[in-house]
Amino acid sequence: MSESSLQSRRRVLKNSAVGFGHLAFMHLLQENCRADTVVASAADSTTGPLAPKLTHLAARAKRVIFLFMKGGPSHVDTFDPKPLLDRDHGKPLPFDLPRVTFAKQGNLLRSPWRFQRHGDSGLPVSELFPHVASHVDDLCILRSVHGTNPAHGGALLKLHTGSDQFVRPSLGSWVTYGLGTENENLPAFVTICPTLAHGGVNNWGAAFLPAHCQGTPIGNASLNADAVRVKHIRNQRVDLATQRRQLDLILAMNQDHLDRVGTNAALEGRLNSFELAYRMQASMPEIQDLARETNATQSMYGIDDPVTEDFGRQCLMARRFLESGVRFVQVTHSDSEVQWDQHSNLYLGHTKNAAEVDKPIAGLLQDLKSRGLLEDTLVLWGGEFGRTPTAQGNNGRDHNPHGFTMWMAGGGVKGGYAYGATDDYGYYAAENKMHVHDLHATILHLMGLDHERLTYRYAGRDFRLTDVAGHVATDILA
Repeated sequence: MSESSLQSRRRVLKNSAVGFGHLAFMHLLQENCRADTVVASAADSTTGPLAPKLTHLAARAKRVIFLFMKGGPSHVDTFDPKPLLDRDHGKPLPFDLPRVTFAKQGNLLRSPWRFQRHGDSGLPVSELFPHVASHVDDLCILRSVHGTNPAHGGALLKLHTGSDQFVRPSLGSWVTYGLGTENENLPAFVTICPTLAHGGVNNWGAAFLPAHCQGTPIGNASLNADAVRVKHIRNQRVDLATQRRQLDLILAMNQDHLDRVGTNAALEGRLNSFELAYRMQASMPEIQDLARETNATQSMYGIDDPVTEDFGRQCLMARRFLESGVRFVQVTHSDSEVQWDQHSNLYLGHTKNAAEVDKPIAGLLQDLKSRGLLEDTLVLWGGEFGRTPTAQGNNGRDHNPHGFTMWMAGGGVKGGYAYGATDDYGYYAAENKMHVHDLHATILHLMGLDHERLTYRYAGRDFRLTDVAGHVATDILA
């Protein structure tokens, strides 16, 4: 065989090897791209990065409202009755405490509230929630939720982002990234009166996701709902026409820069935020103008009662956002004095908190249902953890992330249904255990998103809301 033929053969093998490697590399890139963008095929590419996107699965829900009860409401006093806890009041817990507890705990403490069965389903609800109890046939009560962190900060981050240690994108940001919005004049993700404590902005932040996935806060937990506004929503010195000319100039200058240097996600995100802020000047005040609602509707939310007015305003505002195409709305019940964190004065604290939210939540459920929105709106209620069945002091309960209750309504879940269970006293999740990752996977599934495919590549690896865990609770699907 001649040297030229050998050289030719070597060259062919070398080129082929590189070619095969190239094909394999392109396949990997294609898979990564598909994982990131399978839901990013915009129905209308002219509406920018927040355009509505295709789903992985048939979606049962189009939008989410998360009613967040900051501090940790007690499941054994609200939606998870424990007869043995009543029977054995004052006795020691008959099994071991967790290895790590937040505070010193004593003997078992019965609930000071009675439970009664309601609706056709006969599900028991505490007398703390008489108005919500009237909607029990719409509720899917999740009695076996559990997390990993007994501290507020870590537990809040875990519930909102899937991680209790690192800065990660929030649930609302992932939903926004996966689905976009249905109204280009409003943010896709709004959080009303959020708490600034225990993680603060990280609980509604986008982290490494694109900037347009960031939640937009309206006020904070220290402000009354009737006073909350988006900061600087109106420019008192420059009219809209002048603002438009300014934005057009800024856009032209930056577009020239982008043409020379190429893609710059941070810059493009800022430009998109300028445009959204401009459009919001007209749409946001209109959404927040509750005077457009009838007196009967405002009364249904409890706005005519000083006890329920504040949270009622938040819930009614949330419905208006949802109705206008906002994809994810969070409403937070919190204050600087009581919250739901009753290490002492359980009776006074939970009585106060429940009275403030019970009627507004029932009004929201009724309003969504009457408008045909509940069917494709997922309502989620709960806190960062529950409380212990054991006493702290003589009239309080400690933090309990090991087993607690949340509930869903609408959005394709079974109504009048209880899923999972804690043990006989309510300390640990015991049946059909639902970790926070499972909760997130189920929420995404209801929204038509596969939690294993909804990924974003950052710092050399693929990230997702559920990390490397998460199972969909298919039993709760209607």
